[in-house]
Amino acid sequence: MNILAVLENPEECPLSLAGVDTVAARTYLADEAFGNLKNVRIVNICRSYRYQSIGYYVSLLAEARGHRSFPNILTIQDLKSLGLIRLTSEELSELIQKQCGLMGGAKASVNIYFGRTPGSEPDTLAQALYGRFPAPFLVAEFSCGRAGWQLQNVSPLAVKDIPPAEREFAEKAASEWFHGRRRARRKPVYRFDMAILINPQEATPPSNKKALARFAKAARNNEISPEFITRDDAGRIWEFDALFIRETTAVDHHTYRMARKAESEGLVVIDDPVSILRCTNKVFLAELLGRHKIPAPKTRIAHGRNLDELLAEFDFPVVLKQPDSSFSQGVLRADTKDEFTAGLKKLLEKSELVIVQEYTPSDFDWRIGILDGQPLYACKYYMAKKHWQIIHRDGRGHLDEGRVETLPVEFAPPKVVRTAQKAASLIGEGLYGVDLKEHGNKVTVIEINDNPSLDAGFEDGALKDELYERIMRIFLRRLEAAKQGGRR
Repeated sequence: MNILAVLENPEECPLSLAGVDTVAARTYLADEAFGNLKNVRIVNICRSYRYQSIGYYVSLLAEARGHRSFPNILTIQDLKSLGLIRLTSEELSELIQKQCGLMGGAKASVNIYFGRTPGSEPDTLAQALYGRFPAPFLVAEFSCGRAGWQLQNVSPLAVKDIPPAEREFAEKAASEWFHGRRRARRKPVYRFDMAILINPQEATPPSNKKALARFAKAARNNEISPEFITRDDAGRIWEFDALFIRETTAVDHHTYRMARKAESEGLVVIDDPVSILRCTNKVFLAELLGRHKIPAPKTRIAHGRNLDELLAEFDFPVVLKQPDSSFSQGVLRADTKDEFTAGLKKLLEKSELVIVQEYTPSDFDWRIGILDGQPLYACKYYMAKKHWQIIHRDGRGHLDEGRVETLPVEFAPPKVVRTAQKAASLIGEGLYGVDLKEHGNKVTVIEINDNPSLDAGFEDGALKDELYERIMRIFLRRLEAAKQGGRR
């Protein structure tokens, strides 16, 4: 991919961007020849990205032309979001207190050059901010109050405002970024590059180490070069053609933000942000399944003021669910009125709405894996020993799981598979795990998971390596379609 640096006035740039093609912003915007370029990466180094400025239009038109802009419009919007600034300050609070505390005073600022900052201190804070607001040159401003240090603003740093003492550092950071990527892609072995997002510290990740290794092998078998990344690599998303999320997802979370950024960059993404939004909230799922008449256990929404209504409608036991619960966490069973009241109070402390669902006992839950609208695998998840869920966590942090039986999809009851497909179709065409219960001739959907477990030795029990190959073939097909569509 060719790289083109766009500035308002390249001739006045105080930095030496040797070996990189530069163009004036107005020329890029007005000259039709640039509109016809293919396979181009635009590095927008304009002094401002404010709405309807020259810098804003560079990234906006780059997107319309099928060019990949850095920063893209989504990042430009994020830079103007006070809510996102506050959220970032909260998430990075420990790091901010540590590094800003060394600067002294009541205010501090950090200049960030392609994710790096000059000085003897580590680039940890700069890298974290760059990951959330990926742009060439940034300045982050902090202030210290009663609550400690807080991030106040992140904005583009105009090249003319780079301190003379830092220009050599900025040139080096830019050169390493430009030419490092070129060296990496000079002799491509694979047609596409895939980022696989993981969290090495996650206690119950969606895929174990053996499964991740098999995904990587299957990717290479399908002309895709895989690289495992973490949340700290958010600023590098643009380098890839696809993002495969193998970390537990949530909406108010970096997994969702990275999926959004990747999709806005034109990457093929699983889990896509819409699927994350729809699947991770059980209030939405309950309403969706009900409106489309998908069979499900009787489900109601509790909001703290309809306790009497719910008590009159349900028989005990009932199941209470936190809207964004996962891996059996945030899910309670109430066998009495007192347990119901206490459980509801506990869950309402985290969310203003809680799901109340009739309890449907069974020896196991069906899980049908769906990808691209088609059934991929079928599993029976048995309940943990002497427990009503497939995962049992005791008060000491010990985890006990029921056994898993995997079988070919064609051996699963057809009604179970059809119901799973119908439910998944309401979400999208991504990778889903649909959980169902079977009682005689009755099949009900319990929930739809956007980030289903795919562990070696469990979900691959029937297909073995073919499970990973099928997923990567879908990626390859979508990547080829995206390339033909002019996004790459």
